[in-house]
Amino acid sequence: MKKAFLLTLVTIVFLPAVAYPQEKRNYQPIIEPCACPVKIDSSFKTRCAYLVVPENRKKNNGKTVKLPFIIVESKNPNKQQDPLLFTGGGPGAGSLGWARGAAASQVINDRDCIAFEQRGAGYSLPGLSGPELGAAIKASYQKNLNKDSMVIEGVKQLRKGLEARGIDLSAYNTDETVSDIHDLLYALQIDSVNLMGISYSGGLMQAVLQRDPSRIRTLILDSPLPTFVPIDEDEPANFNEALNILFEHVEKDSTDKATYGNLKAQFVQYFTAIGQTPFYISYLEKGTTDSIRVQYTRNDLFDIIQNYFSNPSAIPHVIKELIKGNHRAYVTALLDDIFSGYRGPSGMRISVYCADQAAYHHENVLRQLYNAYPYMEGYHINDVYNAMCDCWTYTPVIPATKQPFYSPKPALLADGEMDNACRPLYIDMIHHYMPNSQRLLFTQRSHGIGGGQLQPFLIHFLDHPYERLISDKQNIIVY
Repeated sequence: MKKAFLLTLVTIVFLPAVAYPQEKRNYQPIIEPCACPVKIDSSFKTRCAYLVVPENRKKNNGKTVKLPFIIVESKNPNKQQDPLLFTGGGPGAGSLGWARGAAASQVINDRDCIAFEQRGAGYSLPGLSGPELGAAIKASYQKNLNKDSMVIEGVKQLRKGLEARGIDLSAYNTDETVSDIHDLLYALQIDSVNLMGISYSGGLMQAVLQRDPSRIRTLILDSPLPTFVPIDEDEPANFNEALNILFEHVEKDSTDKATYGNLKAQFVQYFTAIGQTPFYISYLEKGTTDSIRVQYTRNDLFDIIQNYFSNPSAIPHVIKELIKGNHRAYVTALLDDIFSGYRGPSGMRISVYCADQAAYHHENVLRQLYNAYPYMEGYHINDVYNAMCDCWTYTPVIPATKQPFYSPKPALLADGEMDNACRPLYIDMIHHYMPNSQRLLFTQRSHGIGGGQLQPFLIHFLDHPYERLISDKQNIIVY
């Protein structure tokens, strides 16, 4: 690690070195300098470059991908020699913006920070985005066509567009990204690193550890989705568990019993009763002069509720308004998002979810879920689901990636009690396999803790990963 950031970022093929047994390479990663796509505080020394690696390591046909990363160097001359490496969640979320926040955080006081863009996402080359799926979804509302059918048509067109660009969609999955991260550590000669991931990338970082733990010092996982969890089989239950906790808080804390008393029963009764009944709204797209009559269903109302989970305190009012039939303002805002350039899930998101999940899901379990939660039948919480994968090109990740594994490495695991996507159950499951992990539960919070509340714990953990964390705040529980 002492040599980690002494290398000059010029186009260079690193000389052969002894690769880890799990990472046998018949190629050499290349570091190629590039302009920083994200502006960082100019008082910091930053290094921006591409990691250039094969697009498909199984084929190794000469086609490559360029994956940008940003190194923000600590100003501390006595900094620790184990940087913090972050990559985003999703899958499909960009990662490089994190570097800007890292430069403004206390983490940079003691160690360098690295933001790494996953293949197919954000500023990576190629990027797996296209207008076809978003256009099909928009058309489903414009013409009142079946949304599920239009999504499938859009997926087919998106696939054709990406493949016409010469992109091998089967090369975009967790296994390849794990190799990308190990290649980055190898190319930068980093001997010890702390890995930070959120949501999907929480599981991704576990997979990096599973492949080869020798360079990994610690993990910091925010609202993680473990690789061994079949998320499509869990999310309806996850959504309902989060709602149940919310309803419990409302029942206990609300002073307006006339409005919010027994809200759970009202919710279940209403969404069961409306079934798949279509509703209609007169909608004026921004920049146009003629309104159109748009059909929507309870699935759209569920989407609205899901969108409010970033601010759980607002959800009871939203649910009450929807139950009363006051849909217009909420549906209009939803349509504004869809009509203003929404592209739907990216090709990278589809590829990763299909490779990671589709082959390991069971439709009979989904039917069981709908029996348990009949008012959610036909609702796809995740915007990538098996029917989409049936018309995509992907290669399932290897079975080993989907298996839980034991590790003595220290880990910091955080989640919100009202996480509607990745329940705190998941950090409990990870803790079972990582006995040196510590868990933080944030009450009144949902998916993705991040920011200021997590930072003090994160910094203490990085400095003393085996030392027991302590919380003096009632809304943050250490266990």
